[in-house]
Amino acid sequence: MQRGKVIADASRQLKIYEKNYTTHDLELGAVVFSLKIWRHYLYETKSVIYTDHKSIQHIFNKKELNMCQRRWIKLFSDYDCKIRYHSGKANIVADALNMKEKIKPKRIRAMNMT
Repeated sequence: MQRGKVIADASRQLKIYEKNYTTHDLELGAVVFSLKIWRHYLYETKSVIYTDHKSIQHIFNKKELNMCQRRWIKLFSDYDCKIRYHSGKANIVADALNMKEKIKPKRIRAMNMT
């Protein structure tokens, strides 16, 4: 966000193999996806990543990581970023963006013009 306004948004569908991921890995994967998309803006700049998933901010302190998580942690080392928890209920902007995708347009069968 910049001056209280969203400046970018990205989304994608899960790959077939990602459907078996845990919630924790899906959330971490979303952060990694964002880092990869906007890497040219984020290199050599300090940034803060806000997430509504509390356990992600403690990923750097875990002793046992699977191979996928290790690869993602290595990717994080390229960036000067911090991960902060932001309550999901307080994150109104992200909820509005998610609802925008879920609303289906109404179909009009016929239009009467008089």
